[in-house]
Amino acid sequence: MGFFISKSLDQNMKKQQEFMLMNSRLQLERQILMQNQMRERQVAMQIAWSREFLKYYGAFLGIAAAGCIVGAMKKRKPQIFLPIVPLSIVFVYQLDLGYGTLATRMKAEAETILENEGERLALPYGPPTFESIEKARRAQSTFFIEK
Repeated sequence: MGFFISKSLDQNMKKQQEFMLMNSRLQLERQILMQNQMRERQVAMQIAWSREFLKYYGAFLGIAAAGCIVGAMKKRKPQIFLPIVPLSIVFVYQLDLGYGTLATRMKAEAETILENEGERLALPYGPPTFESIEKARRAQSTFFIEK
């Protein structure tokens, strides 16, 4: 009789372990999806910010260019037009980021770095460990006094 109870307990324990494994896998998949969605939203916000900045900066650049052209023609000094060069470089960068292929090129370069230059990505002292986090938590914590 004890054998049947033991066998039944073993089967229940096995089913429970399978359920826990499936549940943890499902939870991990959800976390990965959530983190990816958050990353996508952050990138979308960055691109949207760049597009919005481009509108205001484009207006500024247009007014500055018109002022420089008029000033250069009135004073007969072409040097007055020189500030437009660096300002237009910033404008082209923002235009490329907001509407061009800069994000795609940056992604390709990041993939190249990950594949070929992984050693440059190492954190000082390596990745955080449970022990290092606990040590820092204990140093900052005033709630629990542990011996």
